Amino acid sequence: MSDQKLGNPAVVGLAGFGLTTFLLQFHNVGWMSGIGPVVWVGLVLGGTAQLIAGLQEMKTGNNFGYCAFTSYGAFWIALCLILLGNKFDVYKSSTTDIGWFLVAWTLFTTILWVGSLRIHGAMAFTFTTLLIGFILLDLAHFGFEKLTVLAGYELMICAAAAWYMMARIILNELYGREVLPAGKPWIS
Repeated sequence: MSDQKLGNPAVVGLAGFGLTTFLLQFHNVGWMSGIGPVVWVGLVLGGTAQLIAGLQEMKTGNNFGYCAFTSYGAFWIALCLILLGNKFDVYKSSTTDIGWFLVAWTLFTTILWVGSLRIHGAMAFTFTTLLIGFILLDLAHFGFEKLTVLAGYELMICAAAAWYMMARIILNELYGREVLPAGKPWIS
């Protein structure tokens, strides 16, 4: 058996989640007019790389990371395929259809949010902002369209929180001490 140290797959998962979330929110708040970068980065980094990170988390025995990264990687791939399907008139989805897609993900996120409360403060904060963002997007797709911009700004906070956790893992290891703290679990 090898004593070689392995990398933490969470850094790739958090990188993909954060970057793709930022890009979609840049579009949602109106800074980006096109959806192309969201689709392509969503398929490659937010989707595929995050999915691979999740599968690597399985090998570490981290069920939370395994479930979160694999599932949200699949979320990005599915969302990008929905956007491509709408663009090319293949299995078109209405605003309401996408709303129900988001509601299902909101319910899923609620389960992980409950789990995140016992991990550490940074994780709880990230999942709290993700859950709030999903709820706002749900409402935006069911008649409260102006909430899309609010959701965009709120989810940029979520993306930044994911990158904070990524930076925490990388910098704490490189410096050999806790440079960036995670905070205590919100529920012990």
